[in-house]
Amino acid sequence: MLVDVHEKEIYPASIYFERGLISKIKRASGRYENYIMPGLIDAHVHIESSMVTPGAFALAAVRHGTAGIVSDPHEIANVMGIEGINYMISNAEKVPLYFWFGAPSCVPATAFESNGALIDHKLIEELLLRKEIKFLSEMMNFPGVINDNEEVWRKIRIANSLKKPIDGHAPGIKGESLKKYISAGISTDHECVSLEEAKEKIANGMKIIIREGSAARNLDALKELIRTNPDMVMLCSDDIHPEMLVSRHINKLVSGLICDGFDIFNVIRSCTLNPVLHYNLEAGLLKPGHSADFIVVDDYRRMNVLETWIHGHKVYDRGKILFTYQKGPAINKFNCSMITPDQIRIKRDGKRIQVIEAFDGELLTKRKYIESGDREIIEADIKEDILKIVVKDRYRDARPAVGFIKGFGMKTGAFASSVAHDSHNIICVGSNDNDIVSAINEIVKLKGGISVASGERISSLQLNIAGIMSDNTCGEVAGGYETLTGIVRSMGCNLKAPFMTLSFMALLVIPELKISDRGLFDVERFCPASLFVD
Repeated sequence: MLVDVHEKEIYPASIYFERGLISKIKRASGRYENYIMPGLIDAHVHIESSMVTPGAFALAAVRHGTAGIVSDPHEIANVMGIEGINYMISNAEKVPLYFWFGAPSCVPATAFESNGALIDHKLIEELLLRKEIKFLSEMMNFPGVINDNEEVWRKIRIANSLKKPIDGHAPGIKGESLKKYISAGISTDHECVSLEEAKEKIANGMKIIIREGSAARNLDALKELIRTNPDMVMLCSDDIHPEMLVSRHINKLVSGLICDGFDIFNVIRSCTLNPVLHYNLEAGLLKPGHSADFIVVDDYRRMNVLETWIHGHKVYDRGKILFTYQKGPAINKFNCSMITPDQIRIKRDGKRIQVIEAFDGELLTKRKYIESGDREIIEADIKEDILKIVVKDRYRDARPAVGFIKGFGMKTGAFASSVAHDSHNIICVGSNDNDIVSAINEIVKLKGGISVASGERISSLQLNIAGIMSDNTCGEVAGGYETLTGIVRSMGCNLKAPFMTLSFMALLVIPELKISDRGLFDVERFCPASLFVD
């Protein structure tokens, strides 16, 4: 049975193709058990967040009917610059999955953190002139757009002149500021958390990419848009960790929406037709003359994928991957030394302390104030869930930045990661200084990875590609990741994705209060913040 998103019909059909292109689709008689539909497209993803390379990502994704990825290599670009982007493109070319890359617009993401590269407007132009680069990646520096930062606007003007789409990143932006942001030519946003926010953006001509990843999950809040504005909506995972990618991708979002009563054609177009039209992608949509890119599923309500075909080649068949992936040489950039407990000790310097308050499943944080009391040395308060958070830059040997955070719930131990958006310095949350130091130093020793420390026990997973990815398979990385996550939960943390949530505590473009290797940061005022306040 063919699911035709163009004519909005489901009917028995035979598909004929040669040399990778569909030559004819012929209606047939009878009824068949399975369904054929276009291959699914993730409209916005940072492959690096899966902690595996593009090739390893492809091995996992084709099992779920994914035919293409609209990818922003922003993470590796902040670590390795153009070398990192070239690595992603080269690695992706080794496997039969569509990867459409963007030119990262914000490297560094802000001027208030240490990172490993700079991509200015001249390099942006060089990237956008390349055939592999389809769009200008999410413009995270929304204050720069609104306040007329010249370098930001040069990048925007280059993309507009080359007629390349510009992805947005506008959390909570509304009113005249939103209108100015959109008028620059920025045409998508994946940061909406409420239906009201999304509708205002759509009313001003912006398309909404609904994300359902490992940390940020906005599908329930925004899914009504698929009913009211089906031509203005796309689906994405944004940041998906390996254990989730092993079990599902866009296919399960489709299944859930259809089972919720949403129109099958509106749902399917959100992850096929809509991204193809918006980004001008080469993926086929089951029409004569198109590339033979399609999937076979048992039932569109379950979306269990039986076969995945890309450009006329079957790449997945009922549990079996039909292509191989060869690892390439590793790249990295890790130059810091180990730390000591003295470097993260905090002396009282004010009456109150600003504390980051984190929430499960959210990138947004709040600020909280606690009394510093009369203690000379300020330490974690486990009873009140006030833990210490530390960021150590990986590119040089500056003193670590130290703050406090609420919402992780740990009673003992510490855990750390060199996956810390967007500059990917080492970030750690812990209940005591000794375990924090052990967790951070394990990552320094590995030159990238995730770790957990509790007394003499230290467990870790190495990420040998730029300190943010492994060249092992997604299943192997997922196994190590889940083991470490289980240890963190045994320490009292009940977050769904503790490592993912931790990684976003250094993301200085998502309100309200965050921390970089240079200290606390007030996102709303877009300036450094003091740990102690009177």
